[in-house]
Amino acid sequence: MLSRAEVEQTAATIVSMQEPTGAIPWTPGEHTDVWNHLESAMALTVAGEHDAADRAFAWARDTQRQDGSWPMKIVVGEVEDHSGESNMSAYVAVAVWHHWLVRRDEGFVRRMWPTVRRALDFVVSLQLPFGGVAWSQEWHDGEPAAVNEEALLAGSSSIHHSLRAGAAIAELMGESQVEWELAGGRLGHALREHRDLFLDKSTFSMDWYYPVLGGAVRGRAAHELLAERWDTFVEPGLGIRCVSTNPWVTGAETAELVLALDAIGDRGRAVQLLDYMQHLRTAEGSYWTGFVFPTSPDEVGANWPGEQTTYTAAAVVLAVDALTDGTPGSDIMRGTTLVPDFAEIALECGCDSPSAERVAGVSGRTA
Repeated sequence: MLSRAEVEQTAATIVSMQEPTGAIPWTPGEHTDVWNHLESAMALTVAGEHDAADRAFAWARDTQRQDGSWPMKIVVGEVEDHSGESNMSAYVAVAVWHHWLVRRDEGFVRRMWPTVRRALDFVVSLQLPFGGVAWSQEWHDGEPAAVNEEALLAGSSSIHHSLRAGAAIAELMGESQVEWELAGGRLGHALREHRDLFLDKSTFSMDWYYPVLGGAVRGRAAHELLAERWDTFVEPGLGIRCVSTNPWVTGAETAELVLALDAIGDRGRAVQLLDYMQHLRTAEGSYWTGFVFPTSPDEVGANWPGEQTTYTAAAVVLAVDALTDGTPGSDIMRGTTLVPDFAEIALECGCDSPSAERVAGVSGRTA
């Protein structure tokens, strides 16, 4: 387990890569996307780097488009890909609720509320009839164009988490958002009952654990889901593979699986996995993105690609915070401070089972 000093050292490496505008790119000179940017802001909040975190949130407010989305890729202030990806836009709700849990600054939440509201309204508008959320809103000549109607399982799982966080913020602001709650119920149902209708990305580990990480699948079903492909993705002593077909473990995915395991009470394996991936840590406290491991005696492993990424460092900081209950935000993935999971009502997928009447998540919350 990392010490507080080591967590602060890792957060300092994120600050060192932050641009003057407040943007936090993957690495210096690389692109910024709002999802990974906000995950880094959350890690900065955990580590007490409040000035840098505030500049990151201000960047998110300033760069949001009128439709509620952000460009998919921004490189040193220039938009490289205008597409608005749904799960990236939704994540602002998680980051704002996390900030509230840690700092209890209602003024900050009120400043961010219009940003959250526009973002989740945009995301809900992209929901498909079966309950999943379309991948992205494409742009052409500076204007919204066609919707990419393929739904990603990992992305939609993250959106489920974001909708619960958004509903918690709405409650705090005294402004209920019924459309978000209905969309969240349909989405949770799809993530539990219709995973076969999402775009097939089953070789990616994110598609394996994200329904658990995003809170749609919990309890016995979560343990069973993680058991199904544990041996496919987990490399003892190293971490987890990003893609099942490639001999490459990645730090961010490993740290996220740590968070998923912690969320369902499997702290023993969570701590073990966090320990596994510390070979990616540098003396400065940053983290290599991944490691290509040898598959034969005559091969030598190597860190690849040759970069230390902010999002990897951020995922580690959040995982350590969860396992140590280091801040009041340590619960952000467990979700007991969020609204209870949404009722499965007004389904449009054709299901007519009694499950449409149930609430699948926790009952009650503390904030």
